[in-house]
Amino acid sequence: MRYDVITLFPEIIRSWAGESITKRGVEKGIIEINTYNPRDYSLDKHKKVDDTPYGGGAGMVLACQPIFDCYRDIEKTDDFEFIMLTPQGEKFNQKMSKELSFKKQIIFLCGHYEGFDERIRLGLKPKEVSIGDYVLTGGELASLVMIDSISRNLENYLGKQASSDIDSFSDGLKGLLEYPQYTKPRVFEDMEVPDVLLNGNHKEIDEFRKQESIKRTKARRPDLL
Repeated sequence: MRYDVITLFPEIIRSWAGESITKRGVEKGIIEINTYNPRDYSLDKHKKVDDTPYGGGAGMVLACQPIFDCYRDIEKTDDFEFIMLTPQGEKFNQKMSKELSFKKQIIFLCGHYEGFDERIRLGLKPKEVSIGDYVLTGGELASLVMIDSISRNLENYLGKQASSDIDSFSDGLKGLLEYPQYTKPRVFEDMEVPDVLLNGNHKEIDEFRKQESIKRTKARRPDLL
């Protein structure tokens, strides 16, 4: 999977990509993460990429020219998705994450300031995606959330593929929240690991986990049932 991120702050992306599981994914060649800065495409002598909005109003708006030229300069595969990160977009969820993981390439457009010139939407026709009903300073964090989620669906990205299959909202648990997990020690401050997890009977353990997932989902996210 190849990720191309259009961002005014590429170091945010590069720094995150150099850590933990993402770093190993890059090193193993499972994912590739590239950054493109619209300032490098600005025709303004000061490398300006935004301007005041027509009609007045607060804030600055990202201009068309640097974004269009930057996007057009990115080499495209025969199966890519172009995504604009915006609170106006379709809500990102595990289903979308799984669907996007079958793409060869995803190009992310990270906004900043007050928003985008509307002609970026009209001319480049990106898929608009939101990671939640709240506003961030820029799209960088949203792009990283999506990269992390999508990559977990890729074969060999995680140590054991079962790790992603049992995550909350995954197909493995039919959209239920993940069951509670435990590790050593068996007893900590009078709190004990359930006996069923220690008896070695995998059928009973699977049933216990299933029931705990249902119980937790009913208590915390009944809308998922």
